[in-house]
Amino acid sequence: MYPARCSRITTTLPRTASSALAPLKPRAAFHASARSNVKVGDSLPNLEVLHEYSPGTKVNLAKELTGKGLIIGVPAAFSPSCSNSHIPGYINSAKLSSAGKVFVVSVNDAFVMKAWASQLDPTGTSGIRFLADPSLAFTKALGLSFDGRAIFGGPRSKRYALVIEDGKVRKAFVEPDNTGVNGT
Repeated sequence: MYPARCSRITTTLPRTASSALAPLKPRAAFHASARSNVKVGDSLPNLEVLHEYSPGTKVNLAKELTGKGLIIGVPAAFSPSCSNSHIPGYINSAKLSSAGKVFVVSVNDAFVMKAWASQLDPTGTSGIRFLADPSLAFTKALGLSFDGRAIFGGPRSKRYALVIEDGKVRKAFVEPDNTGVNGT
């Protein structure tokens, strides 16, 4: 009964050369994005667009990191990988004290970042500062944004770690799939 109906339907559909043989357009997968632009030797962007604890507290990492430091970029605060292993790995690292100033940057608002900092480092003893990049301006200036709509609802930061000395990138580690936790 059903096969006859199906065959009748398929035989009555118009078949034009363009619809029958047109190749499928490639769609961007979740992990597909352009290569990162930030390179060893680059200066940090001189922008006052990052927020610490509230929208009124602006931070300029080019001015903050005049010595030794580390910037850790994450796709989202409170995401499982970021909260369960990635950032706690830095908080609990024996090498943290020798890293200089350490900042975690995420494309979230300042209130989310404050709540996340309170959850991961309730006493604040690690010294890590959690910064919001709500407009994606800092992340875009580094060339480290990607289309995260499939998972996060909008553009996000690639997962990265930048070793900074005197305001310049000394080492750059960017996850090739944007969100993994293999090299950062």
